[in-house]
Amino acid sequence: MAINQEHEIHRRRFGRNLGLGLVLAGFVALVFGLTVVKVKRLDPEITAQEVVR
Repeated sequence: MAINQEHEIHRRRFGRNLGLGLVLAGFVALVFGLTVVKVKRLDPEITAQEVVR
């Protein structure tokens, strides 16, 4: 018998925390990917012309 026996609620919390962490990491990756695509699509000449107008 282990001295520090893990309670069932801790296993459930770990599962929820792991799931939430994965969802959060996926959301961050999605936002980062969209940002990279948007920045790469910007054309410096068009942007400079829009600022002048």
